[in-house]
Amino acid sequence: MALIVQKFGGSSVKDRDRIFNVARIVANTHNAGNDVVVVVSAQGDTTDDLIAKAAEISHDPSAREMDMLLAAGEEISISLLAMALNEIGCHATSLTGWQAGFRTDRAYTKARITKLETERISSELERNRVVVVAGFQGLNKLDDITTLGRGGSDTSAVAIAAALHADRCQIFTDVEGVYTADPRKVRNTRKLKEITFDEMLELASLGAQVLNNRSVELAKKYNVELEVLSSLNPVPGTIVKEVVKDMEGMLIKGVAKDTDVAVITILNVPDEPGTSFKIFGLLAQKNVNVDIILQSTGRDGKKDISFTCSEGDADIALKTLREGANFQDITCDETCAKVSIVGAGMQSHSGVASKMFEALSNNNINIKMISTSEIKISCIIDRADADKAVSAIHDMLFD
Repeated sequence: MALIVQKFGGSSVKDRDRIFNVARIVANTHNAGNDVVVVVSAQGDTTDDLIAKAAEISHDPSAREMDMLLAAGEEISISLLAMALNEIGCHATSLTGWQAGFRTDRAYTKARITKLETERISSELERNRVVVVAGFQGLNKLDDITTLGRGGSDTSAVAIAAALHADRCQIFTDVEGVYTADPRKVRNTRKLKEITFDEMLELASLGAQVLNNRSVELAKKYNVELEVLSSLNPVPGTIVKEVVKDMEGMLIKGVAKDTDVAVITILNVPDEPGTSFKIFGLLAQKNVNVDIILQSTGRDGKKDISFTCSEGDADIALKTLREGANFQDITCDETCAKVSIVGAGMQSHSGVASKMFEALSNNNINIKMISTSEIKISCIIDRADADKAVSAIHDMLFD
């Protein structure tokens, strides 16, 4: 007997037929003699619909109340799936995030898990029940409901797999695995049989929407092997693990884009020690995640500093810098996107960056910023060019 954690996204449970399809997958796994914990997201566009309802009431709702509202989406999903499982003869119990033992910090809308108390889940499993857990949510020290941010159900599933020492953690999506680019938008993509945690973490962080980046980070930390596969087509998916065999000599594992990007530039910053600490220390206090940072060469005692953050964090970043650091000469460009290539093979092979830049040049796409690491190269470009850039880069690297 194995313990298997299965996670299903919103599109997999968006309506009655999809819910019963998921119920059959889960029941088959359970009937094969396995203990099963299922984590589900809110149905279809439920989260977006709830956000829209909040906007009808308030232009600036509190983060606490948004968490209270958005947690309802997953509660609908778990109850409906548990009903469907019981309907087809597979005993199931649904648990909210806090009933399942998720304890988090106090960062509303993007909380982090601090502890997972698994006694209730284990108790239900001992009764030979499938446990259906609401992903994306938990409870903080004030007993307030918190949510883990977009894609947080992936993180919930990996956390349960790690805490229970599960034999397998399966992430079911509407695609058949991890591809070299989004197969719905780019032609001639390839499905990967395996990919390393590090490569998947980079792809997830850079805009690939197959897995949430925090879930991959957690999987790597606790060595939870993941399998990404389709809930609609029963074919082998992609294994995400620490070490993989060389995939046919593939230098690059994927091309990703992220359109949730804002570029903030602070002009005429004093060129003196402690300035960068002042800027990014203030942003850290406001939980603003900063990605690419570019600093110009100082002249006449001044320099310019540019950085990227999510578009949703741009307003709080601007307010923090103007009020907290008294920087007034600041610009914000919200018409940008980030395109990236990822692959461990870049460490030992030259010319990859050249091909990426050639693809952009051939399509008359201007590069605004560049960031590199051992296994990735990212470029900030105009958002209007993002789809064209991904296709051009993919064609150059994989055709």
